[in-house]
Amino acid sequence: MDILESIKMAVTTLTANKLRSTLTMLGMIIGNASVIAIIGIGQGTQTFMTQKLEALGPNLLTVYTNNEDNQGLATQEHTLVLSDLEAIDSQVPAVKDATAHIFMAGAPITYGSKTIQTSLLGTTPATIQVRNVSVGIGRFFNADEQQQQAQVVTLGPTFARKLFGSETPLGKEVQINNVSFQVIGVMKAKGSFLGQDQDDIAMIPITTMATQIAGRESPYGIPIDYIEVSAKGKESIRTAAFQMTNLLSRRHGKKDVKISTQKSFLDLVGQMTGAMSLMLAAIAGISLVVGGIGIMNIMLVSVTERTKEIGLRKAIGATQGDILAQFMIEAIILSFAGGFVGTGIGIGGVMIVAALTPLQPAVPLGAIAVAVGISGSIGLIFGVVPAKQAAKLDPIVALRSA
Repeated sequence: MDILESIKMAVTTLTANKLRSTLTMLGMIIGNASVIAIIGIGQGTQTFMTQKLEALGPNLLTVYTNNEDNQGLATQEHTLVLSDLEAIDSQVPAVKDATAHIFMAGAPITYGSKTIQTSLLGTTPATIQVRNVSVGIGRFFNADEQQQQAQVVTLGPTFARKLFGSETPLGKEVQINNVSFQVIGVMKAKGSFLGQDQDDIAMIPITTMATQIAGRESPYGIPIDYIEVSAKGKESIRTAAFQMTNLLSRRHGKKDVKISTQKSFLDLVGQMTGAMSLMLAAIAGISLVVGGIGIMNIMLVSVTERTKEIGLRKAIGATQGDILAQFMIEAIILSFAGGFVGTGIGIGGVMIVAALTPLQPAVPLGAIAVAVGISGSIGLIFGVVPAKQAAKLDPIVALRSA
């Protein structure tokens, strides 16, 4: 038989039992749609998180105390001091900007009769450059106000709405730890990242934070939680980390700090999202195997139902190869049809997610080719058994049993 004639016969046979053919393809449809949607959304999640991390500040490095003793247990020691920041600023050539922070979670801030908790950050004016942020209205505090331990505060837009509602915050007095602060600015919105609203925050001069809020005292200077720096370029990140490690080791008499780079965190995020997507895609791929088993079962039933047809075809000269090809073609058509329908559904799901969420999922062409190819291969593999069974039928026995 001509291959085109075999394909026409296979299509005619499958369309004659539309409901059964559709149900047979269901496993392939679900499998392909799931694999494509999961990989596409996984890529979109990775892109979204990468953009958020890069938005925190270009070429960002974080310096923090190595809070582990000789036994590897965590301690509460703060070996970083504000003068370390000044040393980094003046003595590390690879650093463009640097800032220091003292952080307090859940700090109560009062305006009138309303008290709301937020993240309170004692920081320096260079935070604007290091974190790549900007002020929406008003201004950020300056170096003179930091030097004078001024009682001024700049709010994140989310917290400003919570505390003031529709009122203009500028010039208003708020209470932090029973100390009055004047609101001098509101930052531009940054959005949420890893489930945390970056705009639900209040920022005050680090000197004010240390002396009037946190009560940080040390004979070596003002203890701080961590330092953030922006390297002069991506090629300077490793150099900046090396220079800062050497400088702080000399100042402290020991290597007691750790430095994390944005690149290491980006690599970790990429590995985590990639591994998660791969695992979920593998789980979704199980439905492709289930779909293949379904195709094999239906084809075995089809062989039994079409015993008379097989006997007649072999009686008039059809070879085992013709019968084998006929049933293999039917199995492959079911698999590829299910694969293409599932691909369409998967792409549709990715587009819906892109329209309704801040994620930017992509339609992975490689995943489409692999998923459709695998579904077709599964049809070929699982179609072998029923096709061979049909090809081996004795025409006399087939006609007699029919």
